Amino acid sequence: MLIHRLLNALLLPVLGGFTLIPTTCAKETQYINGISLDGVSSSLALDRTPALYTGDFGDCIGGESLLNVTKFDAAFYYDNSTILFHLDGTTNIRNESVMLYISVEAYGESRFSMTVDPCKVNIYSMCPLNATVPINAFALFQIGPQQVSGIPQIAYEVPDLEGFARIQIFANSSQTEIGCFQAVMRNGNSFSQTTSISTILGIFTIVAIIASFATAAYGVSIPHMRSHYAHSISVLVIFETFQSIFYSGALSLPWPSVLPAWWSNFAWAAGLVPSANVVNSINPFVGVSGNASQVGGAGSTVINNQGGLTQQIYGRSLELFKRVPEIAKIAVGGLTRRQPYNPNDPYDYNWNGDPVQPGMPLPGDWTGFAGELSELSIPAPNAFMVGFIWLLVLLGLVIFLLVAFKYSLEGLVKLKWIKQDRLEYFRTHWTGYLSLAVLRTLFIAFFSLTTLAMFQFAIHGSVGPTAIAAVVFIIFMVGMGGLVLYALHFRLRFGTFSVDPDRILLRQGKLMGFIPCVIPVRLSQLREEELREKPTGSLPFVRCHFVDNDPNRKNVHQDEPYIKRFGWLSARYRLSRWWYFAFWLIYQFIRACFLGGGAGNPLAQVFGLFIVDILAFVIIAAINPYEGQRNTALAVWLLALTRVATTGLSIAFLPDFNLNRIVATVIGVVIIVIQALLTIALMILIILGGISSWMSLSRNREYFTSQRLEGVRIRYFEHIAQRATDQPPPPKPKPDPKTESNSGSKEEFPDLPKEPYFKVTSIRRAPKIEDEDDDYLADMNPPPIPGGTAAYSGPMKGRTRTASVSSRHSVSSLPRAARVHRASWSSRDFSQWQAEQDRPSPALVRRMSGGPGHLRSNSMKATSGLRAQSSVSSFRTSGTPVPGSRPVTPVQEVAERESDLVEVRETEHETGSGRHLEDSQ
Repeated sequence: MLIHRLLNALLLPVLGGFTLIPTTCAKETQYINGISLDGVSSSLALDRTPALYTGDFGDCIGGESLLNVTKFDAAFYYDNSTILFHLDGTTNIRNESVMLYISVEAYGESRFSMTVDPCKVNIYSMCPLNATVPINAFALFQIGPQQVSGIPQIAYEVPDLEGFARIQIFANSSQTEIGCFQAVMRNGNSFSQTTSISTILGIFTIVAIIASFATAAYGVSIPHMRSHYAHSISVLVIFETFQSIFYSGALSLPWPSVLPAWWSNFAWAAGLVPSANVVNSINPFVGVSGNASQVGGAGSTVINNQGGLTQQIYGRSLELFKRVPEIAKIAVGGLTRRQPYNPNDPYDYNWNGDPVQPGMPLPGDWTGFAGELSELSIPAPNAFMVGFIWLLVLLGLVIFLLVAFKYSLEGLVKLKWIKQDRLEYFRTHWTGYLSLAVLRTLFIAFFSLTTLAMFQFAIHGSVGPTAIAAVVFIIFMVGMGGLVLYALHFRLRFGTFSVDPDRILLRQGKLMGFIPCVIPVRLSQLREEELREKPTGSLPFVRCHFVDNDPNRKNVHQDEPYIKRFGWLSARYRLSRWWYFAFWLIYQFIRACFLGGGAGNPLAQVFGLFIVDILAFVIIAAINPYEGQRNTALAVWLLALTRVATTGLSIAFLPDFNLNRIVATVIGVVIIVIQALLTIALMILIILGGISSWMSLSRNREYFTSQRLEGVRIRYFEHIAQRATDQPPPPKPKPDPKTESNSGSKEEFPDLPKEPYFKVTSIRRAPKIEDEDDDYLADMNPPPIPGGTAAYSGPMKGRTRTASVSSRHSVSSLPRAARVHRASWSSRDFSQWQAEQDRPSPALVRRMSGGPGHLRSNSMKATSGLRAQSSVSSFRTSGTPVPGSRPVTPVQEVAERESDLVEVRETEHETGSGRHLEDSQ
């Protein structure tokens, strides 16, 4: 039955959307004249939105009202100083005269109040209350500036006004409250923009997912693929950021209204996608029941108090018992669902609210996680089941997309729209990618599901969802915990841990570059050149490290079997911090315990979480686990600092402090600003990560799409290679202090003249050894051209030297059989050499044209000797642009198992070509 309801909830809205055809016609706007509180007269449209109006409403005496209400609307029109009041419903009271008390409360203070006698304002359906007459109360009240003087001007524009309108109904006979209904107040401005903000964040997340998957699927060398994958933006960190923002509201605190509205934009990342069909379909299973079309506690039994409430409480007229079914039928018949908005009616409006859903808190109350969930229209007992259902949907979507992508590639290969070797490694190992994608999705959902499961335990929900939450909690704890332990054991099984003595040195340093402080540094972490500096002090310490039984064993980032199995856990972390995923899982579990399980004790929950976040920030900053700089900036600094700041500011909301609600709202806005800056920084990092992933996908190409980014791409590849070693970058050369001190002296280094101060009058060439080279003589003395001046073979005038003097071989110190080499090049020779170097080798041409294999990472060794002969190559290596030259080819890859064989084949091929060239000469 539950599965059937879920299918209806998910499929019927999608199928029904195709049948929606707009049938309404444009209506003609009608206008009235009005004078505002400021004395300004203007023409006003009837269908305008009021300055303040009510939203959803509920029973403010816990369902004990003696009326059932289907409509409760109240509004204040500032432009014509009018208050609108509209109430529809029924009652089971036989006959009672009542008084109405309407009040507006904002930011914890009463801002407006008014007493209304229904008989004096022509509300005949309540004059008196009668079980046989449906209530249809509608009134407009003209007010003056004094009556609304308590409402500040900022209330008309501040987002998410914290206030509510309340109507209380009192019986005249006993002056007892027989009904109370409360509706949240709004002004049209809100931080809750799920349609726009959630959509934008979802698009950025999809871009990050595509970039991350592309770096993991492209390539043939697994260690090479891992290094590029480590520098793409982490999808886990993105979801961790969004979930951390959303679950800030899980603390049991009276939140200002701005915060739950802001947090609702991130609910989708926690698996809480608001859907009325999904919520309504599981309401019976989770134990939420009630009539969603009305609020109130009036039953079907008619109460006749004979002009007083004494009969209602202590007894009823026996003669009415015979007519109860008839009168109850009339009363229930008068209770109808609210009519939908009619756009053709100029007096109708669509700014109204609806009866609060069963299981939801009273409108205007944003306390705890239930108050945050009310912004999503999700009752607290439904939270776990909604998150679990959407997790199952997400897993199915991941499986479907990966399978569809794999077979789409195969189809494109069959159609010859892409090359045969395009993403060949992914296509041959797609089942492994599929299983790892599912595990990675569950790893991302660990924190959210465990938090929701513990919250389900804390609220003592019904047996069904609580049992499912217990099973899911055990599966996640045993499954994810077991995988993490197995990943650690798989790598550490061939070795032991050693504990050695160490010391903590206290060294003088500067915080943020200019604040003097003492920095503790472990002695084992210092390099030899750093030991020369004398420390301020030291403390004894110990160092625990792992000792591998095989010293020649490949490190974790070169271990292909380990990367294939557990790269989804360890690939993004530094070589010495590959185990950080275990610490992350423990930290997230502790946070879930405080957020989900500590709902009953706000004081311990807030202070405990604050201490945990501070300790985690210090530890993570000291560990610095991520290999990529963008992930480090986001996860280590921005996200951790935001958590500490959010939890620290949330301490002010504890009920013990009884903080003024306006001050609480200001603190809430500060929290929003901090989290908004974090979100903006995340979006910028996603864009930069997309660009870097684009560069990573071009690592096997000779040229890059954008010539402007060619130098950036080369430096990025060098940065990846350096970070993969997990060693600090080499220090920059320090300038000579003597040079710096003398750089400003004008006496020692006078200004150079603007014009040359020498002149070349003649050039004389001395004989050189290279003159013995026959090839050089042929270049210097080209053969005569027939018919030209060079064809003249007669004796030349003015030549008086003997043949022995003019002979170039006579000035050589080498024997005649010795072979000489050219000692210098001309500019033409250098240009020809440079063109030959820029031309791809035949092996490179074959590989780039789809030949077997890719260029390996050490393919630059074959040409390193030639590059070392020219100063231009040194400029290229250092990233310095050279006019008229192209940057060096990026590091390319080949499968590790084939690299040695390819190197041998290329060496043999080059040796054979060299021998053939010598024989031909």
